[in-house]
Amino acid sequence: MPILGPRTLLATIALAATLTLTACDPAAEIPPAASSPEAAPERSSLSTSPTGSGKRTLAETATAGGLTKATGAGAVSDVPVDPGEMRDGMHLVVDDYNRAGQTSGRRILFVGVDSVPEDPNKRREHLWRGLIDYALQNGSTGTPTTAKPYEPGPFGGSLECLSLPESTNATDVICGWSDTTTAAVALFPHTTPADAARLFAAMRADIEH
Repeated sequence: MPILGPRTLLATIALAATLTLTACDPAAEIPPAASSPEAAPERSSLSTSPTGSGKRTLAETATAGGLTKATGAGAVSDVPVDPGEMRDGMHLVVDDYNRAGQTSGRRILFVGVDSVPEDPNKRREHLWRGLIDYALQNGSTGTPTTAKPYEPGPFGGSLECLSLPESTNATDVICGWSDTTTAAVALFPHTTPADAARLFAAMRADIEH
């Protein structure tokens, strides 16, 4: 084994110390992360919320689905159907509407609520039962048929209609919708369920916001 001089020995010790410190320093082993855009997760700009989600409100309107709201002495002046519990922040809309050119006879009755605190489907069922009772007291007879689903319109949710038969002919039809925060029903005198469903969806487009 060769004998090292003082200067050579000191240089060797310094080199060994440097190598030891380098081996113990993690920063020296791992290169810094790149700062390119690919290093950060991308944030999607697309909404995944289904149609009909979010808070919506109902408002009285002079026209709805081509119908004209009745005003004056002949207009509905009270609440003929129990809307269920009304809490702060909820709105109740009760109106009746005339068809184009209608000057007499039974009108289309609309009852709806928004900001429903419970399942809106349950509130719709409550409104439905009340409207059936109201209709049966106003000339309709027979047993309500089973509700069928129809196209709900751009706001989504659910829209269903059922007929209140009189003898063997369908006369009065009740439709109801519900979505994430609203529920509403309407009574259509002397209408088929399919026609009532189309008209109700058109009304909804003007009443719900």
